[in-house]
Amino acid sequence: MGVLEGIEPVRVFRFFEDICNIPHGSGNMDAISEYCVSFAMERGLECIRDDHNNVLIRKRASAGCEQAAPLLLQGHLDMVCEKNFDYDPKFDFKTDPLRLAVMDDMVYAKGTTLGGDDGIAVAYMLAILDDDTLKHPLLECLFTTDEEVGMLGMAAFDTSVIKARRMINLDNETEGEILTSSAGGRKVHCHVPVRYMKRSGLAYDIVICGLLGGHSGSEIDKYRGNANLIMGRLLHYLSGRLDYYIYYLKGGLQDNAIPREAKASVIIDEKYATVLEDLITEFEITIINEYRKIEDNITIYCESKGDSTESVLTEKTQERVIFLLMTVPDGIVKMCPEAENIVQTSSNAGIMRLKDEYFSLIISIRSSIKSEKTALADKLRYLTETIGGEYLEESDYPAWEYRERSPLRSITAAAYEELFNIKPRVTSIHAGLECGIMFDKVGGMDIISIGPDMEDIHTPKEKLSIDSVRRTWQLLVKVMERCVNE
Repeated sequence: MGVLEGIEPVRVFRFFEDICNIPHGSGNMDAISEYCVSFAMERGLECIRDDHNNVLIRKRASAGCEQAAPLLLQGHLDMVCEKNFDYDPKFDFKTDPLRLAVMDDMVYAKGTTLGGDDGIAVAYMLAILDDDTLKHPLLECLFTTDEEVGMLGMAAFDTSVIKARRMINLDNETEGEILTSSAGGRKVHCHVPVRYMKRSGLAYDIVICGLLGGHSGSEIDKYRGNANLIMGRLLHYLSGRLDYYIYYLKGGLQDNAIPREAKASVIIDEKYATVLEDLITEFEITIINEYRKIEDNITIYCESKGDSTESVLTEKTQERVIFLLMTVPDGIVKMCPEAENIVQTSSNAGIMRLKDEYFSLIISIRSSIKSEKTALADKLRYLTETIGGEYLEESDYPAWEYRERSPLRSITAAAYEELFNIKPRVTSIHAGLECGIMFDKVGGMDIISIGPDMEDIHTPKEKLSIDSVRRTWQLLVKVMERCVNE
């Protein structure tokens, strides 16, 4: 018996649990893509799978609806894979199913991200394709891959096979919202070459943990702490107060997730042990005070690992690494002047790694203004190259621009008000959505984005509201019916 068995809407949650039993982190798409293809073949549905594991499934219009314009539903197959640092060390996102649980109205995964972003979209589409009682026009359901690492699947997909010119994206995490535009983004790497020398002394691990983290688009306006850049501040704080030498530095797991944890390992002279411990305590008090209204569980500590000889960064290399961590733009760069409480441009240093030949920061840039996205990227390039580093760009996706006229938006707003006696909020989002790429590729596409309530996506605290899933299902069914009559 499944954990979610019997929860309404039954089809949706049955397929969602199936998805959670299939490893489907970004870059690990074969199995989940094959599942979608097998689903289509078993039901005699037309199916296209491309070389990037994107899957398009097409279903004929229901009886009497053949003359209605086609409708495209879209969501992504991959999920962000994060787990608590103290969770089962044997758990492997590449091979193990998620361990689902239910508490009150919420579905979550024990110790890990849930992948409601965007597993619930996949479940909705499969449930619709599986249900022959629904009234709808010709349906196309597009399951894209590797959205969380640069929207690579959508960028590679051949949109010439798409018949629909109206699309519902199901990658929103707030019920009652109809999204009509989203930010563009760019993933960049800042590499600083490093050199090492041998050093003996007392080894210490320095750990920053307990931060909230979250999605670097939808949560960036909450001013949550970035563990990587707080570590940079801490290392700068220690400089000049005692001599220390870095031999390990790591933080964050995804460029598009605000990093919750970071760790540095250093060598010091034994006589500085008490000084180091006192400075760490002082710094923790400072950071807790700065984030007192935002973060409630910040922990910064150090732990002696005994005498050791390590390959540590040279003095000049260490200065360059700390300089980069202290100067990269962090969080909100600019708010949108036309829309209240909407971020226009931001930066998130999501991944920090010290390797044999270089120190790396992987940064997610977002902006709804193309020129500002480019300007921020140029700033990071200039900063990196000034200290002798190498700047690389891995991916770039366009903003989804607002359209004054959108029949699909009007249909959805009217359906929501009819069902729930309240007007939906029509708004934009700072997070990047695949809508931007589709809008860029298919001229004239009428697009909206909706979805059920989720909390703390991209973190192990991620939760999905059962009641909200049910209401969003009702909305989808109603919108499909209205699309037949428009």
